Parts: sequence; structure tokens; C-alpha cells
Amino acid sequence: MERSEVEAKYKWKAEDIFPSDEAWEEHYRAAEGGVSLRKWEGKLNDAAALAGFFREQERVSQSLERLYLYAHMRHDEDSRIAKYTAMQSRAMSLFVRFSSETAFVEPELTALDESVLCSFLQDERLRDYDYYLRQLIRNKKHVLSAEEEKILALGGEVYSQFQNIFSMIDNADLHFGEIEDESGNRVALTHGMYSVFLHGRNRELRRRAFEQYYQSYIGLTNTIAATYFGNVKKDVFLMRARGYHSCLQRALEGEDVPVCVYENLIASVHENLPDMHRYIALRKRVLGYDEQHMYDIYAPLVEDAELKLSYEDACDLVVEGLAPLGEDYGSLLRRGFAEGWVDVCETPGKRSGAYSTGIFGLHPYVLLNYQQTTSDIFTIAHEMGHALHTYYSNANQPYAKADYRIFVAEVASTVNEVLLLRHILSKTKDEKMRAYLLNYFLDMVRATLHRQTMFAEFEAIAHGMVEKGTPLTSENLSEEYLRLNRLYYGDAIVHDEQIAYEWSRIPHFYTSFYVYKYSTGIVSAISIADRILTEGGAAVADYKKFLSSGGSDGPVELLKIAGVDLTTRAPFEAAMHAFAETLDQLEKLLIK
Repeated sequence: MERSEVEAKYKWKAEDIFPSDEAWEEHYRAAEGGVSLRKWEGKLNDAAALAGFFREQERVSQSLERLYLYAHMRHDEDSRIAKYTAMQSRAMSLFVRFSSETAFVEPELTALDESVLCSFLQDERLRDYDYYLRQLIRNKKHVLSAEEEKILALGGEVYSQFQNIFSMIDNADLHFGEIEDESGNRVALTHGMYSVFLHGRNRELRRRAFEQYYQSYIGLTNTIAATYFGNVKKDVFLMRARGYHSCLQRALEGEDVPVCVYENLIASVHENLPDMHRYIALRKRVLGYDEQHMYDIYAPLVEDAELKLSYEDACDLVVEGLAPLGEDYGSLLRRGFAEGWVDVCETPGKRSGAYSTGIFGLHPYVLLNYQQTTSDIFTIAHEMGHALHTYYSNANQPYAKADYRIFVAEVASTVNEVLLLRHILSKTKDEKMRAYLLNYFLDMVRATLHRQTMFAEFEAIAHGMVEKGTPLTSENLSEEYLRLNRLYYGDAIVHDEQIAYEWSRIPHFYTSFYVYKYSTGIVSAISIADRILTEGGAAVADYKKFLSSGGSDGPVELLKIAGVDLTTRAPFEAAMHAFAETLDQLEKLLIK
């Protein structure tokens, strides 16, 4: 089905940003001549001037964000339309110019005496920027001279090209062909349909889809490896240019996250891998296979129990499941579903997967590719968690503090998933459905905690190799990935040769050290959801305070508002305990 055939109620309203492409062009022309803030150069040595600069910077920045969001959304509706690819590129070019024209700011501020910077923290006119200024003081040693910062800023478009190249390969150029489904019909194998087949009961269809899907990536493995190598080399270049010890340190310090959080995550997962292996062994036993393969990992353990709902019914269930968060939260959900926040249907050329996006002063947006599966019902809850986190932050913080760190971006989304799952579990007494839901929770933890931690460990290894001067190739990337796959999944599964190439299809690897946040997100979410369900109103109030906090402090500190301290092993161990306890319950239901 082409996009033109999709009903308007299933499309997001990009026209809420600009009513037309012509309006975008008019705004672009107006913005094009106003990206330079050079008149402030050399004048940021007192609080009044700095406050004036920040006001003008905010005005320009919000204008450019509108331009980019509109072009980005139109491009993601159909990446085959060259006009929107060009518009997105033009908007990005303005951002790069703006970054270049404001590259003098941090060097100029960090050149000031620390006592002057500290005095800014006491000035009421700069209250909205107190966290920014504290971070500036802390990271002072990593900011370069004005000329050096300008050169780095000019490289902005180059830095993003590796991600853009992979996106075009993955969404526009890669074709997976057609495959014969269970009814003998020839259907297009797409990203979305691959997921449907892999979650299906027909093992032969899973195998064929798995092999055909991966063959497309294997055919381009050297090109993709070179693209990923370029992305990692970019990270190493920026790490060395700014004087960090490692790419991991640069990434985490850039988000004000202690490295111990990353270390706590991997160490806790490693220590508890025996429970993961026990789950994989249970799957093999229940499925009755002599050999369990990687294409069996999503096979349902319970027959005839999956939730298959229309989009409207799925939205109703999400609202019902998130009722513990209060009527105001439910009202916002219903508003989002009804007022054009969500783009629902998979169509040719549309970006795969799902995401939430937004800008200050406007409602958030959600992209879906909805299929009638349990996974996609939870995707609605997940992405609306992102959207409402953005909504609460924008409504309660000034522009300078509204944008929360990526580190906490997966917390609200995963709280929604956990609450929805607990709600559905609480409604059913049927053993088959209970087993299905317990298994769903285990698969959610496996995919969001164990699998993403494996991805995170792979990223750390790949970056470490390049930091030591080892080039990345399809061969050594696949070798490392297969080794980790064996470590994480254990001996109760066949590690098919295709799975060694899974690294080549993960788009998040082009936003380096992003995926571990899914893991810390579900760790945090399990603790927060349990507290909401056991403590009620007080926990909900703390949680909404966290949602409303935006980027007003370090993300690890903000999570403490909701009762989670990731600098300790406690929340990680609690999540692992929840996994093991759920596995115990499932074993009792399935093994009698």
C-alpha cells in the first residue's frame, strides 16, 4: 500500500510544523541569512552580554530545529523522494553553519577565569543555564581554542555521513526480494515482515526468511564494514582531538554519566548469564527441538495466545494499562492518538522501525510501522512513553533545560512497557495466557537488557580495536560478534553462521554508545514500575517530577528522584532477580 492510499487518521500531521513545503522554503530563506552570531564574539565576559547571546541563540536554534524536523519527517515518510532528502540535507547544512558560527562560544567561556564562570552561576539572568555552566566548568580541559573548535564544527556534515550512508543502504537500496508465505502467496520481505515471520510459528518460513534476509546484508558486508569503520574512526578522531582517554569516556562524560554505570551493567549481566542460558535451554525443551537455531529465538512458546489487535484496540489497551500513571497521563495519550501525533502504517520507502521526535513549543511525534503483533502493541506504549516524556519536559522546563539526555530517554518508554505487561498479566487467570505473558516479559528483558548489553560490549570492543590501531573488517567484526553471541546465548542453541553478520544491520551502531541506554533504561524501569505499583501516589508523583525535569541536572542524578541509583549494583541486581523469578514461574507452568 502506497502512502497516498493511507487514511489521514493514520498519518502524523507534519503540517503542524509547516503548512506546506512552500512555507518551509520561505522559512528557510529567512533563516539562511540569520545563522551568524559573530557579533557576540569577544563580548561574552559579563553576565548581561551572555544572557543576551543565549536569548538570540535560542531563537535561531528553535528556528533551525523546525526546519530540520519537518524535512526529516517528510524524508522518513518516503526516503525515495529526492526533494525531501535534499531538504533534510539543506537543513543540516544550516545547522552545521550555525555550529561553525557559534564555535567561538565555549572556547571564549572556558578561557575566562573559573571565578568568573562561578559568578555566572549566581546571576538570576543565567538561571536557565546553570547546569550548562556547571558542565562547562567540569569539561573545561576538553574544549579547544576558538579556531580549533571552528574546524571541528565545520566537519559536522562529514561526521554524520556514515549514518546517512547506512540509512540509505538499509532503507532505500537494500532489497530482500519476495518470499512464499504459509498460504503459498509471494509477499515482499521487508524489515517489518521479517519481524512478523520471525515471531511466527512456521519454522520453515522462519528459516527461509532468516537466511534470505541476512543474505542481503552478507552481500554488502564489506561496504557496510567500511562504513562502520569510518564511523568508529570518526569517534576516535574526536576522542583524541579533545583529549579523552577512550571513546567510551568521551561518550559517557558528554552525557554526565559515570563510567561505573557502564561497568555495572556489563558485570551484572555477565554474572547472571546462567539464568539467560537456563531460559534458552527452557525454550529448546518446550519447543521440542533437537537443535534450536537463532531463527527460533522469537518463536512463541505458547500456542494461540498472542494478542492480535487492530491499531485502535491496541491504543485503548495501552491507555487502560497505563492508568496507574493518572488521568492526566491517560488524557495526553488519547490526545496524541486523536490529534495527528502518530504515523501508523508501513509503506514503501518509509523508514523502518519506530521512534519518537519533537521540538520545543510543539507536540511530539511518533513514527510506527504497526503490525498486529504483541510486540507492536508494546511498541505503541514504548514510543508514547518517549513522547510524553518530551511533553512533560517541554511543559515544565525552559528551552535551555527541556532537552533531556539520551541516557534517560529509554526510561519512560520502558516504564510504560513494564506497566502494560503487569496490567495484562493481572487481568488473566488462564494458564496459557499467563505463560505467554511471562514468556513475553522474559523476551523483553532478553531483547532490551541482555541483547543490548551484548551490543554495547561489541561497540566497546570495536572502538577499542581502532583506538589501538587495528582496522575493522567484515572478518574481525563478525568473529567478535559471533564470540559474544556464544557467550550470551550459551550452548542450548546453534550459533548459525548468518548471526555473525548481525552487527551489519544495527542502525543504532552509527550513534555510538547509544544501545546500552536501552539496558539501563529497562533496569531503571523495572524498579520504577514496581515502586509505582506498590507505593501508588507518592511514587507516581516522584516519577512525574522526573519526567518534568528535562535536562536540569545530570541524568543519573535525575533518576535518583524516581528512586533509582545506577552508581550502585542494586537496580541491576533487582532487574536480574525479576528475570530469574519470572523464569521460575514460567518453568512451573510449562514443565509438569
